Amino acid sequence: MIDFVALAQPGIRGLRAYDPGHDLVALRRAVGSARLVELGSNENPYGASPKARQAVVDALASLHIYPDPLGGDLKQALAAKHGVETAQLLLGNGSHELLMQFAQVFAGAGNEVVASQFGFAVYALAAQAAGATLRLASANARDHAMPRGHDLDALLSAITPRTKLVYLANPNNPTGTWYGRDAFAGFLAQVPPNVLVVVDEAYAELVDAPDYASALDLLAQYPNLIVTRTFSKAYALAGLRVGYAVAHPACIAVMERVRESFNVNALGLAAAQAALADTVHLQATAAANVVQRHALADALRDRGLWVCPSQTNFLLVEFGAGTDWIEAALVASGIILRPMGGYGLGDCLRITVGTAEENARLLAALDEVQA
Repeated sequence: MIDFVALAQPGIRGLRAYDPGHDLVALRRAVGSARLVELGSNENPYGASPKARQAVVDALASLHIYPDPLGGDLKQALAAKHGVETAQLLLGNGSHELLMQFAQVFAGAGNEVVASQFGFAVYALAAQAAGATLRLASANARDHAMPRGHDLDALLSAITPRTKLVYLANPNNPTGTWYGRDAFAGFLAQVPPNVLVVVDEAYAELVDAPDYASALDLLAQYPNLIVTRTFSKAYALAGLRVGYAVAHPACIAVMERVRESFNVNALGLAAAQAALADTVHLQATAAANVVQRHALADALRDRGLWVCPSQTNFLLVEFGAGTDWIEAALVASGIILRPMGGYGLGDCLRITVGTAEENARLLAALDEVQA
């Protein structure tokens, strides 16, 4: 018998695969899709732009042809939208792929990667897979104005001469918290220029907080800044897996060396470009999310639950000692939420903001469970 674990690289031996939560495919088959309310994966419940869906249909005739290996048309559209050069753009099979590859390229054995406590699980996976040491900075306390969110001072303090990468998200997953433009600009000014700062903005299109600003505005000033985005959340193209990074052209040129050939499929390229152009659909679904986010948060707080401030399409909710049985009871009722034990938040569940009907079903089921 071959010991494949022993054959693996040191960083891989202790690695645990990314946990996507419940086996939704199995639950759909067992319960029936119509009975499930899936509020665990932060998907857009309003669906993709009709223009994006039509673009997929139009692209079906060319399935026998490889997609554009450079993603040229999508890059042109992204460059125009963000006011950058196409040489500053890297496309990925979702932003997950890119987040992993930044550690693969720029960190390794003997290096350190800094991330925040209660940050997206992929940052830790990326560091470990690359063989680097992960240094976790303490998050804000529960009674902070931005509870359990990134403590930028703590992140700065965690940087050492061995640090190669800093991962942070704005807004953050799984807390939903955010930091303002001035706070981040002050943070970035203190990071050593040879340390790369990767800002994950997966939920940026859903933000309505007046103090928020994308890190894209600082790219020209800081060559060590990298910003990642995805079409999976606000654009509702999770099933097609399209993400991108924006950075200095020299950084992108190095990353291109490890990019898998044809890493974004033809349907994804076509749909993403069409979705990007449909600003009306994006704005409508983002506005609907804001309305439902506030309504759901208020309803949960009215039930005596602690709800973390959020600028995303999900809420981190504290259920206390009974979290596990509440979550299991909700699953039995066809309501799927995301357990947070893997993030060190075992007393919390992450709830995707659904439609008004989905949220009403969640609240009704929760009332039954807690009756």
